[in-house]
Amino acid sequence: MENHGGGSGPKPPDPLPHEPDPLPYEGVWRFTAPAVDASVPQARHAVRDLLHRQGVPVCDDLTHGLLLIVSELVTNAVKHAALLSPMLAVEVAVGAEWVRVSVEDNHPYRPTALEADHGRTGGRGLLLVREIAREAGGVCDVEHTAGGGKVIWAALPLKPVQVL
Repeated sequence: MENHGGGSGPKPPDPLPHEPDPLPYEGVWRFTAPAVDASVPQARHAVRDLLHRQGVPVCDDLTHGLLLIVSELVTNAVKHAALLSPMLAVEVAVGAEWVRVSVEDNHPYRPTALEADHGRTGGRGLLLVREIAREAGGVCDVEHTAGGGKVIWAALPLKPVQVL
């Protein structure tokens, strides 16, 4: 039933309480890229530009940490998953108080953070991601996807962590 004014038709009910309207920078953005070396700087620049364009309130330290995480995760997908996953996906999800970056590939291998082996020159990317997330007051994890691949993500708070 439509009410076009002028009459004393039924009054619409009061709106139900709901979540506050999203902030202008909240949302989820996803892009795909080939699992090749050139995708590492492209992904980093795309995430940096997205954060800036959307007006996400990230300080320089948080931006640097997020971009380092993206670089490490895309590098890992390129180095270790490209054979079975020629494409990867990068996702940025921003809420009112957090930002989450993730990289998804179709390779079934689920990496674990290796113990630091100071004799090795590589193999510490996921350790670095976990440490950056921890220092920022955030978390990271690896999950299987419905298609048999994996997504590695890190979520960091937008507000600085208060140390008492």
